[in-house]
Amino acid sequence: MGSTAEEFLVASEEKAFEMDHRRIINYNIDKYDTAVTRGLARMINLDHSKKKGHAIKWKVMENLDKFLPEFEANFQKRGGKVIWANDAEEANREILNIIQKAGAKTVIKSKSMATEEIHLNEFLEQNQVESVESDLGEYIVQLLGQPPYHIVTPAMHLSKEDIAKLFNERFGTPIDSTPEQLTQKARELLRDKYLSADVGITGANFLIADTGSIAISENEGNARLTTSFPKIHIAVVGIEKLIPSITDLDLFWPMLATHGTGQNLTVYNTILSGPRQPNETDGPDEMYVVLLDNGRTNLLAQKEQRQGLYCIRCGACLNVCPVYKNIGGHTYDTTYSGPIGSVITPHMKGMEEFKHLSYASSLCGKCTEVCPVKIDIHKMLLLNRRDAVNEGIVPKKEKWGWALWKKGMLKRSLTDFFKGKTKNWMMRTFFKKSWGHFREMPQVAEKSFSQQWAERNQADKEV
Repeated sequence: MGSTAEEFLVASEEKAFEMDHRRIINYNIDKYDTAVTRGLARMINLDHSKKKGHAIKWKVMENLDKFLPEFEANFQKRGGKVIWANDAEEANREILNIIQKAGAKTVIKSKSMATEEIHLNEFLEQNQVESVESDLGEYIVQLLGQPPYHIVTPAMHLSKEDIAKLFNERFGTPIDSTPEQLTQKARELLRDKYLSADVGITGANFLIADTGSIAISENEGNARLTTSFPKIHIAVVGIEKLIPSITDLDLFWPMLATHGTGQNLTVYNTILSGPRQPNETDGPDEMYVVLLDNGRTNLLAQKEQRQGLYCIRCGACLNVCPVYKNIGGHTYDTTYSGPIGSVITPHMKGMEEFKHLSYASSLCGKCTEVCPVKIDIHKMLLLNRRDAVNEGIVPKKEKWGWALWKKGMLKRSLTDFFKGKTKNWMMRTFFKKSWGHFREMPQVAEKSFSQQWAERNQADKEV
């Protein structure tokens, strides 16, 4: 088995030349681009909103030690329970404890990247607990045994024909079913799951400190059903999802919706502040919020790169990234793919294993341009590269190569010592594999610029 970086390079090359994948992604992202362009045109002062969002998230990250206890205290006042989880193992263990204590056997889930991050479905399955995704996209990739392809649209890599074929094989629906018919079939299958599930598990888009609430945005209503029918509701949320006040939602809800899908506002926006109260007719008897660290404090400790935690998971940077659009979400082999995933994953999962993601970028800066909270993403990628070098996490060949290059570039006589033929031979011998077998190696001129300049000046003098 090769390293993560080697596997990434192999998978990237395969996916980049898979024409059907490219066709589907281009089609889906083109639809997204059209919707987002229309949505952003409705915002009066987009740059001001981005700056405001950036400032709020900066305030939270600089004062996380104050806002987290504030959220916990306010949530507990209404009967909620907070669990602090340092890593994925601890989060999974605590969730399983709640489920086993209640004697539960079935779980219904709404879309949550945090639960994907801790591989909760697999963990529950290993412990004989059935866990079903209720978001249509998540349900489709769960049926396929795949992780989500995209932060916002988990099944973006599939065409309607792919999904019709899947439903035909699994449920016997007609092979030519329309998207509406497929959705209807999924609705029929999932309705009973809401009613019979013992536990509902969700994520949250925002944690609200001053009211002790979680805010969930969705387009299908499945999260509301997930939090209404089961007797126990567990929300798994990264500690960076905090915002100071419920009044901040008037900024973050439209920004998330517009950058995520092009909508003015997501269809369902729910604020939950604890379990069912005595005067309420529905809702869970118990509600837990699992505050997940899982490497986030490692990133928080990086003063220059902690703004990676400002991310509100809109997915805009993925949709504009030329690398993501060519190699797709699964190739990254991480929960968070695309530019923002390349920024945060090396800190959350280890620089040594995932530093290569920070090099999977053209540094065109489009990700920074579209970010709704003004994260300087392409600068963060460069800082990650710097850290990898400073920590000595580079192959010996790379160190020697750059050392020789530096020596040659600092001394003109050394650069000119080797002729063009020799340089071309060295490039073909040592760099052809890195350059890629689908590209022709560049040809170095027989004489260097300085040699040509000297010869031209000499000829001018003689004239």
